[in-house]
Amino acid sequence: MRITISKYSPQQRQQAVDLAMSIGVTATSAKLGIPYGTINNWAFVARKNAALGTTQSVPKPKAASSSTLGAQIKKPRRVARSYTPSEKARALELAAEIGVTAVSKQLGMSRFSLYEWQRKVRLAAAGKGDSPTSGAAPDDIEAQRDKEILALWRQHPGLGPSQVRNQLRRKGVKVGVNTVRRVMEDAGYRPPKVKRDPHDSCFEAVRPNHMWHLDFVHRHINRTNTFTLILIDDHSRYVVGHGVDDAERADMVVQTFTDAVQRHGRPEAVMNDKGSAFWSWKGISRFTSLLTELGVDQIIAEHKEWNGKVEVFNSNLAKELFDVQRFYDISEMKRRLESHMHWYNHRRTHHALGGLLVPADRYYGRVDEVLSRIEAGVGASSHTDMLDLHERALELFKVVSRGGKPEIWLLGQPLLTLGAK
Repeated sequence: MRITISKYSPQQRQQAVDLAMSIGVTATSAKLGIPYGTINNWAFVARKNAALGTTQSVPKPKAASSSTLGAQIKKPRRVARSYTPSEKARALELAAEIGVTAVSKQLGMSRFSLYEWQRKVRLAAAGKGDSPTSGAAPDDIEAQRDKEILALWRQHPGLGPSQVRNQLRRKGVKVGVNTVRRVMEDAGYRPPKVKRDPHDSCFEAVRPNHMWHLDFVHRHINRTNTFTLILIDDHSRYVVGHGVDDAERADMVVQTFTDAVQRHGRPEAVMNDKGSAFWSWKGISRFTSLLTELGVDQIIAEHKEWNGKVEVFNSNLAKELFDVQRFYDISEMKRRLESHMHWYNHRRTHHALGGLLVPADRYYGRVDEVLSRIEAGVGASSHTDMLDLHERALELFKVVSRGGKPEIWLLGQPLLTLGAK
């Protein structure tokens, strides 16, 4: 099934942009019958091209496809970008003339970035740091870059070049994947041979706690069988709970799931395979009874691709922890597993989240804040590492005042701003 979006001629797009500049996007959408998001995107591209001095036309809308598991139409994800010292200097000069808000709208930069650059310039003038509009010598930058690449890779040898690049980018270090791969290969890195099965369907939950995935990881620790249960949130890839036992037992599944619900709230649905700890062919299993009591839907994964998110996590867990660490006993394995889970949730960037976000960013609704900090060159770690959200529950509904205007938030996302034009 394909959802076809209407195509507009260049004249129609230009007319819509010109009208939006004079009467606003909302009024233009109502007058021409074109979706608000489409006109807003055209206007943004037009302003950006005008600021860069180009004449490129606004992009044509593309067709979107729905998945066999129930596709969701979602707004485009915001992606943070890095700016050169000259771009920062030009933006600050313009901000001194027309103001930060006007520059933010004209150049598409966040106001947080502009304010942060202004603060750094003032500190640099007082001799308390480097100015964002100036840079060090190229050789010194490359040497420091290579040092940070190797330090991060040696600290987490299970990460590949793209993952190392994303970790550095989150800290505010701009580097390309090919550069990271070259530096790592010069230091002895050899890429693994990975077989990838093609797939053309995709599903993602629309909010935290919409769906949890459950699965076991089987490993031998000094000839002792261990089964690690993983509970992962579909929307954010956040590990909401885990447990370790010497067999796939229903007792451990029930206890681990109950603990996760107490910490993070009740999910709307769970997905698991037909393992004996989850599912009973005769009668009703203990886990199914618990879900019925809590009012949680249970979805059985008929194919392993349905449970693909937790399967990918299990593969990465083996590559990043079990295959690179040596455990002397089960107790040590549990301690390192706990530490790895905290690092995964709060420090490890995820490709499925755009490459710069960690699962906790999306699970706790701080995506815009983190991307703004990365764009400003501050780095996300300097702020988010101070927040230990291990025992924090998601706030489902809240009303806050920002700039004197009330905002309504639902499930960690802004829902409505009262008084906004």
